[in-house]
Amino acid sequence: MSDRSRTQRTYRSELWRASSAGIIETAGSTFLLLVALRWFGAGSWSKAFVAAGGSVGLLLSPLVVALVTRSGMETSRAASRIVGFGAAMFLMAAALPSLPVYVICSAAAMASSAAIIPLLTQMYQENYPEEERGRLFSRTVMIRIATAALFSKCAGDALSGHLDRFRFLLGAFAAALGFASFCLSRCPTNPIAPDETIHPLRSLRFIQDDPIFRRTLICWMFMGFANLMMLPLRVEYLGNPKYQQHAAVATIALLTGVVPNLARLVMSPIWGYLFDHMNFFALRVTLNIGFAIGILTFFMTGTMTGMVCAAIVFGISNAGGDVAWSLWVTKFAPPERVADYMSIHTCFTGIRGVLAPLIGFYLVTRLSMTTLAGISAALIGIATLLLVPEIKLAGRGKLKPALLEEVSD
Repeated sequence: MSDRSRTQRTYRSELWRASSAGIIETAGSTFLLLVALRWFGAGSWSKAFVAAGGSVGLLLSPLVVALVTRSGMETSRAASRIVGFGAAMFLMAAALPSLPVYVICSAAAMASSAAIIPLLTQMYQENYPEEERGRLFSRTVMIRIATAALFSKCAGDALSGHLDRFRFLLGAFAAALGFASFCLSRCPTNPIAPDETIHPLRSLRFIQDDPIFRRTLICWMFMGFANLMMLPLRVEYLGNPKYQQHAAVATIALLTGVVPNLARLVMSPIWGYLFDHMNFFALRVTLNIGFAIGILTFFMTGTMTGMVCAAIVFGISNAGGDVAWSLWVTKFAPPERVADYMSIHTCFTGIRGVLAPLIGFYLVTRLSMTTLAGISAALIGIATLLLVPEIKLAGRGKLKPALLEEVSD
């Protein structure tokens, strides 16, 4: 199969899969936590575990990459089987609607959808030309965003006053992962190149070997922790009577799903173009500033107008974050080691994704939402200041090997 044929076949399959990815995105951002809060009356630890489900999958991604590499299986086929397991978990949660089953199965399902991300990045490295990678990826993201916005609106309306219908919602999530499994099975990929080291955490050595990669991971940890700590607290802030917002389910879905996703939809192709042509570190600094503004505005204004504006700013920043987060390692890693580099990135995302909701739900019982928002903005500010010196090190495309050697020295 020619390179162009591989690109076209992968792109078509990804266009179809994007719709299911949009539906699953609403599960992690809004509905799973909302059902835990409003239907099951879940406590802080249960809510935090539900919110951290996807992060657990990211945390396990180095192990997933190691096992797939050892098996010699094509990356797309392995990803297909993993998300098929996630579909089965959602079906179990719908069939046995008790709090323990709901928490465990929904977290496991979201973990399966997140654990495959390094495998997908390796697929993009293989099948998307470097000069088009951001553009092609952003087009599929547009479909994902549009689906997420539409599904958030429809599901929010359907559940308003009828939260007992959540089992049908879980069935929809199961169908989405099942369809994603089918789409991934249609993508042409190769097995990951075998490595001389068989240890499941072998990828961590690249942190020591690549200084730019290491420093970027540190900056991403500050920014990502702040953002992930506040993300589930949006639902808590709107849905918990303690904060006196008295938001209906449809309003919560509007502010956490519909409005941000509409902003993402408009901005996604622009960020895809900028990723292909702009200095990566300058791009990351710009996104950090947007996330900080969105967090401060959402939690400090206390008005519907302010929260709508914050949701728009968050959506604009998140559109760029989609592309940057998913593809940035392709600018750093050797082509055959993209999955390994990405698994490190996703693993650290998983660490902060597990800890951030737990710490966020713990701190919110002791600090005000506005104080937490200020702390998060400060962490993003630190990440931004640490990234500024790196801007001069990278041009528009890949970092040059000579530059990497110079920085290593």
